[in-house]
Amino acid sequence: MERPDWAPPGIDISVPSVSRIYDYYLGGSHNFEVDRQTARRAMEFLPGLPKIMQANRAFMRRAVRHAVAEGITQFLDIGSGIPTFGNVHEVAQAATPDARVVYVDHDPVAVAHSRAVLAADDRSDIVAADLRKPADILHSPQALSLLDFDRPVALLLVAVLHFLEDHDRPHEAVAELRDALAPGSLIVLTHASYEGLPTAREVAGGAVDVYRGTRNPLVMRSREEVTAFFDGFEILEPGVVAMPRWRPEPEADPDAPAGDPGAALPDGPDDDEDPYTFAGFAGVGRKA
Repeated sequence: MERPDWAPPGIDISVPSVSRIYDYYLGGSHNFEVDRQTARRAMEFLPGLPKIMQANRAFMRRAVRHAVAEGITQFLDIGSGIPTFGNVHEVAQAATPDARVVYVDHDPVAVAHSRAVLAADDRSDIVAADLRKPADILHSPQALSLLDFDRPVALLLVAVLHFLEDHDRPHEAVAELRDALAPGSLIVLTHASYEGLPTAREVAGGAVDVYRGTRNPLVMRSREEVTAFFDGFEILEPGVVAMPRWRPEPEADPDAPAGDPGAALPDGPDDDEDPYTFAGFAGVGRKA
């Protein structure tokens, strides 16, 4: 198996990574053959997985713009993955020059590529850390340098909590992060679910089984279970909903360039929209 020049030393390119699989779904190039094979196997059961990921990105961009509109200029994006066009720092800095962003990921490829992308940006940085250990994130030099936790922060947990099993204590991790945030801070969250999928649960379970071969098995949770992650936050309207239904915009995402997959994906529900985009849940909450 040939190792790409951009692969950091020590990476086991025979083991799939969820961040690199996500990169593949979005049309990125920082993934290995084992990631592509895993993604294609999952798509045999859920062919609309790329559409779900595109809807996820479109929601994230809308939520970031909403945070800026509320006066928030600090962003902590955990499980940020491999940078693609329209990432948090690009959307936030386009809306306000004061935006500061700290990304967090534990995939070495995501961290290495993020460092390369952010090398000339003194308002953004990447932390190599894991959501399961919030203290490592909160006390990292990058977070302490760029973020003022006495002021509101937008905490992004986009498409990451469904890779934590119950024994990983995801609710405790979110609570620890919440308690470190100032009043007025936002939590921005998406989560996979069997609910909303345009296919039988038994069929979708085949894709879930494929992810068991990665280091981060996929955990599907109900709307009620996803809503529980907002404990201590006031859930903003329209609530915990399908991603395209969270404050849809009338036009295609303005951050997406011509030819970008997100450009062709409406941000709002539409009769012609791919039904897969309504799978899973999204929401935004505000700390009182």
